Amino acid sequence: MTASTAMDVPQQNEPAPDGPGRSVTDWNAGWVSTVLPLLRAVGKLWFRSEVTGMEKVPDGGVLLVSNHSGGLLAYDVPLIAVAFADEFGPQRPLCTLAHDLITTTPLATVFKKYGFLRAHPKEAVAALEEGQATLVFPGGDWEVMRPVWESATIDFGGNKGYVRTAVEAGVPIVPIVSIGGQETQLFFTDGRRLARLTRLDKLFRFTRVPLGIGFPFGITPGMPPNIPAPAKIVTRVLDPIDITAEFGADPDLDAVDAHVRDRMQTALTELAEQRRFPIIG
Repeated sequence: MTASTAMDVPQQNEPAPDGPGRSVTDWNAGWVSTVLPLLRAVGKLWFRSEVTGMEKVPDGGVLLVSNHSGGLLAYDVPLIAVAFADEFGPQRPLCTLAHDLITTTPLATVFKKYGFLRAHPKEAVAALEEGQATLVFPGGDWEVMRPVWESATIDFGGNKGYVRTAVEAGVPIVPIVSIGGQETQLFFTDGRRLARLTRLDKLFRFTRVPLGIGFPFGITPGMPPNIPAPAKIVTRVLDPIDITAEFGADPDLDAVDAHVRDRMQTALTELAEQRRFPIIG
């Protein structure tokens, strides 16, 4: 599994995926087992990763909702995937809703073996109804490209499609928060204006193209990405949210979204307060 810029589940009026009747995922436990040692080593040695609470993820279909950090080389996907496999074994699939740049490339068939799916409501609901744990980053490129001083802020950019997906599939939401990822790529501008000027917002759905600084490219506009700095990344899995039990059979989607983000912001603020120094952790 590779790092991705996973996106929020788009709105229901977007075109449906091509290829009706095809399988939701081609998860291959053998392939996953092969890459896990490498991903685990990078996570432990370079990012000194700590993940707690993965045992809280229930069996069956569940929507894992996480904040997203680290630019184009975001490593939060592998860190969550390794912890998930360590807890449940590589035989239990973990689907990840990903940007079109991953799911429409010539390597898309390979990515599917590691659980990557196009971030589309129909694919997400199908995976959840099949009983798959499914990971989504509602903030997408908006959050993953935010300035480093917003590292401790949950910002989904107004995206709430993930709530609709969980309600339609009838599954719980498990929030996940992490701190440190946005210190691996040091962005120091907002990036919205540059995205519009370069038309990358129209061509590739990149809403932000911030200026960053690092090695070996120095100051770059988000692309090409510099080598991730060895920032310590701490991840916490929160208690599941049973939407029906907490909000009734016909939940207010805005209220659910506000509740999820509030829970996540509280936990992320706690992690930020426990962090002594940038990069070092």
